[in-house]
Amino acid sequence: MRNGTYPWNAITAEAVGTFLFLLVGIGAASMVGQTDGANLTSVALAHGLALLVMVSAFGAISGGHFNPAVTWALWLAGRSDGRRSVAYILAQLIGAVAAAVVVRYVTPPNIPEIAVLPAPNAALGVDAVKAVVIEAVLTMVLLAAVFGTAVDPRAPKIGGLAIGLAIAGDIMFGGPLTGAAMNPARWFGPAVVAADFTNVIIYTLGPVLGATIVSLLYRYLFLPEANAQTGANV
Repeated sequence: MRNGTYPWNAITAEAVGTFLFLLVGIGAASMVGQTDGANLTSVALAHGLALLVMVSAFGAISGGHFNPAVTWALWLAGRSDGRRSVAYILAQLIGAVAAAVVVRYVTPPNIPEIAVLPAPNAALGVDAVKAVVIEAVLTMVLLAAVFGTAVDPRAPKIGGLAIGLAIAGDIMFGGPLTGAAMNPARWFGPAVVAADFTNVIIYTLGPVLGATIVSLLYRYLFLPEANAQTGANV
């Protein structure tokens, strides 16, 4: 809060940033999914570049979370208060649903598969437990980039570059296995539009678990070391 007022500018930035990030990501997955020889690299780059731009554009306003798992991790690490974290998560979910609605609306009707947006889904042979583990590990990579380049005072502040690259790399590995959501909102938007919440456990528990592990490592191990080295209170 600032001067007793609620930070609506930051909440709005989270909603708009999540909307624009996922509009590009969901849209790219929709388009590539309808072409011969689906190009995983283009989907990875679409998500990574969009997130890079959104974090760089809105980071100074809201911190550039755009992901409930990131907001959860920063709250757990003592970097965000509870009320703001809840408001951020609600804004992110609203932005995600809006993105999925727009992608479905603007996609030409001659692409019949768009009736079911490409919500992340576990591949054949990847059971729920394996999918949770994969999502957790991929989210750990993302959160390591967040804490290591945006929170730790010792690291160079390079905007959204490392965070976007982490997303892109994760999708190149995990995309064929679970869709590499790393973000409950990325799953939630298409799930709402399709009215299919089958995989709710995978795409909430996995990212939250991975985010929790990295958050606790930084809060109790890595950031206290940073305090000792820099004299900062982080």
